[in-house]
Amino acid sequence: MKEAQGACAPDAPVSEGTSDKVSQDVGRISDKVTQEVQRIAQMFTIDGATLRRITDHFVHELEKGLSNEDSDIPMNVTWVMKQPTGYETGRYLTVDMGGTNLRVCNVILTEEKGGYELTQDKFKLPKHLRNCTADELWAFVADRIGDFIQEHNLTPPESEKLPLAFTFSYPVTQDNIRHGVLQRWTKGWNISGVEGHDVVAQLEQALDQRNIPVRIVALVNDTTGTLIASAYKDPEVKIGSIFGTGCNAAYMEKCGRIPKIAGHNLPADQQVAINTEYGAFDNSHQVLPRCPFDLEIDQASPRPGQQTYEKMVAGLYTGELVRLMIVHLHETVGFLGDCDLRQLRDIHAMESSCLSRMEEENAVAESTMAETRAMLKQEFGIEPTLPELKTCCQLAEMVCTRAARLYACGIAAICKKEGITRGRAGVDGSAFSKNYQFKERAAAALREILEWPADEEDLITFCPAEDGSGIGAALIAALTMGDN
Repeated sequence: MKEAQGACAPDAPVSEGTSDKVSQDVGRISDKVTQEVQRIAQMFTIDGATLRRITDHFVHELEKGLSNEDSDIPMNVTWVMKQPTGYETGRYLTVDMGGTNLRVCNVILTEEKGGYELTQDKFKLPKHLRNCTADELWAFVADRIGDFIQEHNLTPPESEKLPLAFTFSYPVTQDNIRHGVLQRWTKGWNISGVEGHDVVAQLEQALDQRNIPVRIVALVNDTTGTLIASAYKDPEVKIGSIFGTGCNAAYMEKCGRIPKIAGHNLPADQQVAINTEYGAFDNSHQVLPRCPFDLEIDQASPRPGQQTYEKMVAGLYTGELVRLMIVHLHETVGFLGDCDLRQLRDIHAMESSCLSRMEEENAVAESTMAETRAMLKQEFGIEPTLPELKTCCQLAEMVCTRAARLYACGIAAICKKEGITRGRAGVDGSAFSKNYQFKERAAAALREILEWPADEEDLITFCPAEDGSGIGAALIAALTMGDN
């Protein structure tokens, strides 16, 4: 194979609006490539009947998770037992440790109903932290909190401490709102010395060692924060969902329907937020239609066999699926035959944002794909022809459409289980807000699953829920401190 300085041999320039040229270029994709792309497309096509079958199994697993600990879906009780009134007040620090960023916020809940002021700093979580030790992780988090307090002049009077709500976007077992034992790392993290330990105690120790004047008053999952913040603004929101690096959801459940906490003797009608952690759905591999690319992602992950559903839908994995497809086509049927794919062979080299940019540009009539061409050259050192670019976009569409359709199964399952026939799901996360047509694709799938009449409007809708981890965590802190 002849290489052109580490890239594809450049094609003749394509001028805008030359549909004949586009047609000629498209014809250059070989029959072998076309046939293999069609075969892959079949793997990623999920019809309505399959979606409904997945959703029915999802409902069963949600129920099972409330009954005992032996379930693919943990259904973690969060001990958030109140909804906000809109009149909560006070100043609270929040820190949100997600899969990609660490966000530290100062939230002031003001006197007017639903009012707040928010100041925040966002820090990229260094990649080396994904495989570090507990001490290194908590030192990084504590130092960023300390930096934030100093930079924004928030140091309290001597002997006082600032209340902090800690949003920790990983599955924990909670005995109370200030306690949480990490069950397992997700989102590609694998830090030693944290699983099986109380993350609140570990972070507090790091804060105390640095004399940082805060006290943790609540441990919050980002889905729970999203649920509370969304309901604070809109009482029609019944579900809080995260769709970004990972995928998860929370909702309010009656204590009388949670057999595993029956020993607490709580009122049957008392509500409590459930963090489903349903990214682990179908870890037993009974219903999700996994293909060889899904299996490859699972085997290369830090925790094979875990987070099966999340690995098929979430933002951490969609770019990786397309990367694997491109490499597969290159190696088996000569796709991008004149290209050096060395930079594309690194695991997670392609982020989900690349797919959205490709799809969006490809949707423009007679597009020459100039931006996508430039992106692929800059990011990966390759210069595909126009038909090769179109094929890459086709792969992106397959993966992202399947992700949106499978994502709808989790929302539909909560609605079916809870008898929610009308309302909204508040969704936070960059993959939801930025991915091309994600909301529309998920809405169409939800309609198929719940089988609404064609002439009826969507009864369950998706709405953006920004700042769920900040405002929601502050509200939970306020509700928690109001009980003390």
